[in-house]
Amino acid sequence: MSSWTLSDIAKKMKDFDFCFLSTHSEGGTIAGRPMSNNGDVEYQGDSFFFTSDDTLTVKDIGRDPKVALSFQGPKSLLGKPGLMIAVEGQAELIRDKAAFKAHWTSDLERWFADGIDTPGLVLIKVHAARIHYWDGEQQGEVKV
Repeated sequence: MSSWTLSDIAKKMKDFDFCFLSTHSEGGTIAGRPMSNNGDVEYQGDSFFFTSDDTLTVKDIGRDPKVALSFQGPKSLLGKPGLMIAVEGQAELIRDKAAFKAHWTSDLERWFADGIDTPGLVLIKVHAARIHYWDGEQQGEVKV
């Protein structure tokens, strides 16, 4: 068992652009969709994602804020699986333009042409409660 710190994991998570965000949908099913964190990961285990207010993701989080994130890096030079990270946490829906500005990157304009003034823009903050990682033969868990 390896012993990475939360800081170690947060630094590595910045290298992953996309992950799968899983929510609890209506009727008890699990819904997953790809999301970009734009390298916006804080050392307390928080990840940030922008979306639109009219998405099922926002409805799911409004009903049940427990979510999961899954990240997978590229294969190693030897063709073996790369780093994989699974995050369990609580999501928060933020609709504050000051928070938008603090987490905005110009790459987001591809999806949100009006920037932080895009109607219906929502920032999802996922605060990790538990993070499990696998890197080759190393694995471990960090409780936040």
